[in-house]
Amino acid sequence: MAQFLGAVATWRPGYVETCSTRQQQLHEEPAAKKLRLTKPSKSAALHIDLCKAASPADALQCLLQFARKPVEAESVEGVVRILLEYYYKENDASVRLKIASLLGLLSKTAGFVPDCIIDDVINTLQNEKSHQVVAQLLDTLLAIGTKLPENLSLRLRLVDVACKHLTDTSHGVRNKCLQLIGCLGSVEKGGTKESENLAARDVQKIIGDYFTDQDPRVRTAAIKAMLQLHERGLKIQQAIYSQACKLLSDDYEHVRSAAVQLVWVLSQLYPESIVPIPSSNEEIRLIDDAFGKVCHMISDGSWVVRVQAGKLLGSMQRVSAHFLEQTLDKKLMSDLRRKRTAHERAKELYSSGEFSSGRKWGDDAPKEEIDTDAVNLIESGACGAFVHGLEDEMYEVRIAAVESLCMLAQSSPSFAEKCLDFLVDMFNDEIEEVRLQSIHTMRKISNNITLREDQLDTVLAVLEDSSRDIREALHELLCYTNVSTKECIHLALVELLKNLAKYPTDRDSIWKCLKFLGSRHPTLVLPLVPELLSTHPFFDTPEPDMDDPAYIAVLVLIFNAAKTCPTMPALFSDHTFRHYAYLRDSLSHLVPPLSLPGRKLVSLPVIPSIIPHEDPSQHFLQQSLERVYNLQHLDPQGTQELLEFTIRDLQRLGELQSELAGMADFSAAYLRCQLLLSKALQEKLWNMAAPLFLKQNALAFTAAKQILEETYKMEFMYSGLETRQVAIIHHMRLQAKALEFIVTARTTRGVELLFEICETFLQEVDFFQRCFISELPHMQDSFVDKLLDLMPRLVNSKPSEVVKILQTTLQQSSFLHLTLPEQIHKASATIIEPTGESDNPLRFTSGLVVALDVDATLEHVQDPQSTVKVQVVYPDGQVQIIHPKPADFRNPGPGRHRLITQVYLSHTAWTEPCQIEVRLMLAYSSSRSKATNRIAKSGWSDSMDVPSQLENCTEGTIPFSKPVKVYIMPKPARR
Repeated sequence: MAQFLGAVATWRPGYVETCSTRQQQLHEEPAAKKLRLTKPSKSAALHIDLCKAASPADALQCLLQFARKPVEAESVEGVVRILLEYYYKENDASVRLKIASLLGLLSKTAGFVPDCIIDDVINTLQNEKSHQVVAQLLDTLLAIGTKLPENLSLRLRLVDVACKHLTDTSHGVRNKCLQLIGCLGSVEKGGTKESENLAARDVQKIIGDYFTDQDPRVRTAAIKAMLQLHERGLKIQQAIYSQACKLLSDDYEHVRSAAVQLVWVLSQLYPESIVPIPSSNEEIRLIDDAFGKVCHMISDGSWVVRVQAGKLLGSMQRVSAHFLEQTLDKKLMSDLRRKRTAHERAKELYSSGEFSSGRKWGDDAPKEEIDTDAVNLIESGACGAFVHGLEDEMYEVRIAAVESLCMLAQSSPSFAEKCLDFLVDMFNDEIEEVRLQSIHTMRKISNNITLREDQLDTVLAVLEDSSRDIREALHELLCYTNVSTKECIHLALVELLKNLAKYPTDRDSIWKCLKFLGSRHPTLVLPLVPELLSTHPFFDTPEPDMDDPAYIAVLVLIFNAAKTCPTMPALFSDHTFRHYAYLRDSLSHLVPPLSLPGRKLVSLPVIPSIIPHEDPSQHFLQQSLERVYNLQHLDPQGTQELLEFTIRDLQRLGELQSELAGMADFSAAYLRCQLLLSKALQEKLWNMAAPLFLKQNALAFTAAKQILEETYKMEFMYSGLETRQVAIIHHMRLQAKALEFIVTARTTRGVELLFEICETFLQEVDFFQRCFISELPHMQDSFVDKLLDLMPRLVNSKPSEVVKILQTTLQQSSFLHLTLPEQIHKASATIIEPTGESDNPLRFTSGLVVALDVDATLEHVQDPQSTVKVQVVYPDGQVQIIHPKPADFRNPGPGRHRLITQVYLSHTAWTEPCQIEVRLMLAYSSSRSKATNRIAKSGWSDSMDVPSQLENCTEGTIPFSKPVKVYIMPKPARR
């Protein structure tokens, strides 16, 4: 037994090779048995079942049952032979159809190469009379060809088979043939054989011939096959454009829908090509002509076609400006009508022999006759395409039109100005989704536009909306909007204050909106300051209440405008300066630092060592981290005190400066881990025998657990981390596991457990090296650096010796330098509802459920649909974890999410009301770690150690919101 355990502990390269050889031998023997047993059993069982079938219905039932069972790759060929043998004997078309379907499924089996059955399938296809079975066999050939994309000769052979069946009378067979040609037709631009080049050129012609097929389903399949060739890399010929344009007027909506897609593809391939206008000598760019054609489809009778046309318009970026502007006007502009000159009109009059008789006054006056059938550069149906789209009865069409307007307006500032009125009108749409999309669109193009007062009035009317999503999206829009006059600023402020009075929960969003509104328009806010602050040149005015959210909103607007307007502070009264000092401390993320001359209360200290443009808070953060890098030169007591002071400073900095909260909290968490580690490694703990210091051992074990929890928080609660920071987190986690191993070894008597823990830890070290091999040069004299130097000694040592080495290495390791990226964001959540302020309990009958509405905002949470959970803690200690549905999450802006869900509560009867705690939790799993992703992408993914790491993954939850207490009262059921 001891020899076996010693062999487990010493995992040398030679040992690994020996183990792998033995494992290979062990794997080979069962594989041979598997081949002998499973291959005949599947085929034989199927053969016996089919022979027992007395009727086609029994055979069909047997095949249906067989389709539900998995088949190994080694058995596929034998099963296919049995199926083909039965296929030749069977007269019933439904049974042959099911066999053909099974052949296609079996050919997709992983590990099976289907080229051995290709000849049999083609032979059965030639002799088959049923159209449905022929179509299914062609589908099987398509599956085989897709499975073998490298075999060019096979693909050409399958295309030839499909071409022969294109003359079939059944539309289903022709559809499958076209699909096969589109998926397997040669797309190589050059080849070694002339026949291959010929096939590559003819594929488009073969498919194009079926654009005029009598069956609309075949025409649709032909267009889709052409699009499939394009997706596979074949450049479609420009000559197909005229055919695609004719298909836009097809009677069948699916044909028109596919034709719109084909026209769009050709416009992207040949945007600058010149095409003639029908029935005239005029010419036009292909992209402009295609744009007009797609615009015309906005008025199509099918809403599906209208949605597709609306979506595609936004991606046609190279269209001429006058064509873009025509989409906003239902009347044909003169720029897009080809006018005849006076000379041409006189020549036409002369050639017709018509002259003025002189009997009618003004008979010979020159006229410009506007003929609707004259040469137009764009179809009349395409005029005002976006107007038609935005007024469509289907809200899907309206959303598609809004999205396309956004994409085109982003690339054209002049078009953005012209489409502004139409977007503003969409704010009054009856569908909430359309209103929300319009607001998001306006926000994206806000840099190119300036709102007039009438437009702003329409926009601000949306603040009356009962949907919180709509109101917050509008606040976000106002943050980035430019307005033209001071009346606009005053109007916006008045409406936002009304919003604040009606919906107090919007307070933070409104304050943030006014912060950006003031900073973007300082010159417009300046003339409003005396009115907003209610100051008077001769009389003192009463001091406003600082607890009033509306007054704070006004101050946020003014102080942010004063940052770039040096003349504004002269208009402040004395209490305004005091209020600024208070808000600067309590709401530092909303109130900027101001240089107020002569005010010691608010003037910023001058630090000579910092650069003039550098933020003092950022400098303080860097200075605090540099202060702890010389810890090894201090005694243990001084080290711990310095760490405690620095952690306190960083926590306070994170509370005051929201912009630096992520970096400050991340740094404080790292230093907290270092503090716990230094306390656990005190000399007095390790100089005595373990049984004499049970309390200290428990403290060290608790410290290791706390460090592990902190490292998981650091890895999964913070976004923006680079590889360097992830390596430092895993390095700290490795130290905590080493400490845990040391304490376990001092308190455990069993030898087997120690060998297992020792091997697991050494695998952790090896895993760390493979994940962060590029970061090891930056970890000189660290714990892992010394450990890797001692690795040959560790793998050959007993667990007791490994423990001594780890203990010494931990105590002698230097403090690892923490470098911070430009920005770190901490995941956070704020529960808006329930508020927890109500004293009225939520009453319900025991044994039944009651729904509790939960409304929360999430900041900087990655993949919230799979990580965010709701925790409910009952007074008796029961804990309920609820995973919200993906539809409960909204995304109002970048880095922000909104959770609106319901939590169902139930409990037995209580004698009096009690409080439950509701909070949000962030679920994590080490299998989703960045380190695991790195090693999975690297060449180490086939290593033996990686599966063990993934099997032993750690899962847990982290609270990332403040708990809210809710009174509930389960009543006993009435008898």
